[in-house]
Amino acid sequence: MASLSFILGIIGNVISILMFASPIKTFKHVVKKKSTENYKGLPYITTLLSTSLWTFYGLLKTDGLLVVTVNGAGAALHVIYVILFLIYAPKNVKVKSMKLVGAVNIAFLGAVIIVTLLALRGDTRVTLVGLLCAALTIGMYAAPLSAMRTVIKMKSVKYMPFFLSFFQFLNGAAWTGYAVLIKDYYIGVPNGIGFILGSAQLILYMIYRNKSTESDEKTKEEEEGSAHLVRGTIQMQDLNENDQETNMKNRSLNKGNSLPKPPLARQYSQNLTKTLSLSPHELENLNENDIEKGFKENH
Repeated sequence: MASLSFILGIIGNVISILMFASPIKTFKHVVKKKSTENYKGLPYITTLLSTSLWTFYGLLKTDGLLVVTVNGAGAALHVIYVILFLIYAPKNVKVKSMKLVGAVNIAFLGAVIIVTLLALRGDTRVTLVGLLCAALTIGMYAAPLSAMRTVIKMKSVKYMPFFLSFFQFLNGAAWTGYAVLIKDYYIGVPNGIGFILGSAQLILYMIYRNKSTESDEKTKEEEEGSAHLVRGTIQMQDLNENDQETNMKNRSLNKGNSLPKPPLARQYSQNLTKTLSLSPHELENLNENDIEKGFKENH
C-alpha cells in the first residue's frame, strides 16, 4: 500500500500541474492575436527559474522523484510560455525580456548548478539549492498580496480570481502535508506560507463576495441612470431645436403678412408702365372704359 506521503505528493503533483497549465488559455489568445498585448513576461520567467531550481533540487535528493516530476513538467510548460512570449512581444519588450531570460534562466541558473556540482559536497548542495528554492517559492506565494490589498481597499473580489486562490490553498496544503511527513523544511516552509496566504485569500473572498455583487449592481444602476439622463437630454435638445425651427417659420410668415402694400402711386405707375409698353394696335383695342376701370380699382 502506498504511503500517505506518496499519496499527498501525487495530489500535489496534480494540483501544481493544473496551476502550471492555467496560462495555456492566455497564450492561445496571444498566438491568435499574434501579440502579447498588455501581458507581462516576468511571472513566466521567474516561474521558469523556480521550477528549474526545484527540479535540480529533486535530482539532488534521494527521495525527490515527486519533486522532479511536477517541477520538470512545470519547467517544460514555462519554456514554451517564455518562447511564445518572446516571439509575439513588441520589439522593446522582447529585447528586455531576452536580457532577463539570459541573466536569470541561463546565467544565474547555470552558475548555481556549476557551483553546486563543483564547489559543494554532500548535504551542503541540498541546503544551498533548497534555500534558493524556498526563497523563490515564498516570493511567488507572496505575489497575490497586492491583490489582497486591492480587495480590502476596493471591497471587491473582482481582481482576485477565486479558483486561483482556491488552488493555491490546496497546493499549499498538499505540499505542506507531504513535507511534514518526509521532514523536508525547504518544501514545507514556503508551502506552509502559501497555505496560510491561500486561506487568507479565501476568507477575504467570503467577506467581500456579497459586497462585490452589491457594488456591481449599484454601478450598473448608476450607468443605467446616466444613460437615461443622456437620452432625456438629447430628446430635450431635439424638442428645443424643433421649437426653434417652428418659431423661425412663424416669424417668416408673420413677416410676410406684415409687409406694407405698395402705395397707390406705385400701383398707378406700374399700370401706366404696362400701358405704355403696349403696341399701337393693342392701344387701339384698349377702350377708355378699361382704362377708367383700372383707375377706379387702383383708387
